[in-house]
Amino acid sequence: MNSTSGFIYNVLEWITRFAYVNLLWILFTLLGGVVLGFYPATIAMFAVCRDWLRGDTGKPVFPAFWQYYRRDFVKSNLLGLFVTAVAAFIALDIFYIQNSSEDLSWTYIPLFAFMLLFAMYLFYLFPTFVHFDIKVGQVIKNAFLIMLINPINTLLIFICLGSIAVIMQTVPALAVIFGGSTFAYIIMWLALRSFNRVNKTGAELEN
Repeated sequence: MNSTSGFIYNVLEWITRFAYVNLLWILFTLLGGVVLGFYPATIAMFAVCRDWLRGDTGKPVFPAFWQYYRRDFVKSNLLGLFVTAVAAFIALDIFYIQNSSEDLSWTYIPLFAFMLLFAMYLFYLFPTFVHFDIKVGQVIKNAFLIMLINPINTLLIFICLGSIAVIMQTVPALAVIFGGSTFAYIIMWLALRSFNRVNKTGAELEN
């Protein structure tokens, strides 16, 4: 196999991997009835991407995905309760502002700022869950700390995800086939950079 053939083979292999993990994410979300399946499936997807980024690409995808899904089913849903509660709070605020008889337009700015902060926080929440063997409460606290001390990486995540989103908006089929796994891989890749930076700076995380 010459270098060109080898390159094409590697590209096709990675395309297949991303599509397969994205399919597993959708199927296992449905397996849990969406409500109970979304967070375990998302955690499993991030965990598989973490394995790839750490050089463990030889592990069969399905057994690894199933292992992570099953092992973290309860713990990831506990984390999901927190995420869902915050998202519900934001949704209720928006609903109240839009349906209030008072002029509450001034509240859009702090609400938008909070939504932006929460989005940045989510970039680190799932990677922190899969990277550190700690309790859910510690995941919530440590993810926030890591976000605060890594503003450059957070900006890079926004730029990368924004660029990918534009491409997928242009070709919607790509979002269906690769959307979840591509976003997870990029977020996990940059989050690992943040974790390494935390280790180098000696910042103390809660264990």
